[in-house]
Amino acid sequence: MFFYGTLRHVPLLERVLGRSADQLDCQNGSLPGYGAFAVRDECFPMISADPDGAAPGILVRGLTPGDIDRLAFYEGGFGYDLRDVPISLDNGTETAAQVFFPQEGLWQLGDPWSLRDWAAEWGDLTLRAAEEVMSYYGRMSAAEIAQRFPSIRLRAAAWLAAQQRPADPDRDIASDVVVHDYRRAYLNFFAMEEVDLQFRRHDGTMSAVMNRSAFFVGQAAVVLPYDPVRDCVLLTEQFRTPVFLSGDRAPWVWEPVAGLVDPGETPEQAAHREAMEEAGLTLAALEKAGEVYSSTGSSSEYLHLYVGITELTGDGAIGGLASEGEDIRSRILSYDELMEGVDGNRYRDMPLVTTALWLARHRDRLRAAA
Repeated sequence: MFFYGTLRHVPLLERVLGRSADQLDCQNGSLPGYGAFAVRDECFPMISADPDGAAPGILVRGLTPGDIDRLAFYEGGFGYDLRDVPISLDNGTETAAQVFFPQEGLWQLGDPWSLRDWAAEWGDLTLRAAEEVMSYYGRMSAAEIAQRFPSIRLRAAAWLAAQQRPADPDRDIASDVVVHDYRRAYLNFFAMEEVDLQFRRHDGTMSAVMNRSAFFVGQAAVVLPYDPVRDCVLLTEQFRTPVFLSGDRAPWVWEPVAGLVDPGETPEQAAHREAMEEAGLTLAALEKAGEVYSSTGSSSEYLHLYVGITELTGDGAIGGLASEGEDIRSRILSYDELMEGVDGNRYRDMPLVTTALWLARHRDRLRAAA
């Protein structure tokens, strides 16, 4: 097989195959008459006819039927089919090979694609995402994985962001946490992972082996829009399935603006984007109100909390993206009404209560600045 795109990145090829590339016969070559181009608005390439071009890549021999099946699983859900084509090797010889070609009309062509630039920007995220994808090989179809791939990338980006946070200065997780077994138990828009582990107790001994699981979401940006001149905030209300499933008879919940942080996007960018998508608001500034896990006992979700400075007029509106099934009502209320709701335990959304209490501490400063 000949690889012109991301599978030229040997660590990714190894992750997809589940074995070392040292066991394979790899040679550099090119595909005459074609070029590798970025797919518009995506982080992966496609091959396209280019009469004057020759797409560089690697020819891999020694693949087993199992290897080919794993490769087809990884690529198949994204609309790529295998085709036999002639390849020119760097040693001056030619040979026939199979290449993954995109289905006609599936993607829009972008700029010429660079493996080096892609690896620098997307390599680590793609490796983490591929790890989750391939853990479901033999358990799900390629088409099912493709449907879930956007959320897989969200979790991969969140994992990489978590790796950049400071380590515990008083503990070494390499020796203070022992993992005996690890399983990816469930995959849909969200995921569930399960582990058998021990951790070092406060008395210095290791705990018993315990089975625990965690709900995986990603990173989210939460922003409470605040108008310091009019001294009012905007809240959004929408139906929340987990609240309904918990047995709560009031599953429509008042919240700040919120949404998941997309791969390649900063939390600040996500906050501005969500404010426009959910409430039609342009934020003049963001005030950082904290970074927290939403529920450390059950979920990996990591929240970036903000108060967004903006101008609030009117009575609110209906917003949200229809493509994401959102039906969001917004409401503008005074600061005093907000705090009466907090003190009266009327709000059940933790990020709303948290950002409201942060606003209470900083309101005078924000109003003075305005």
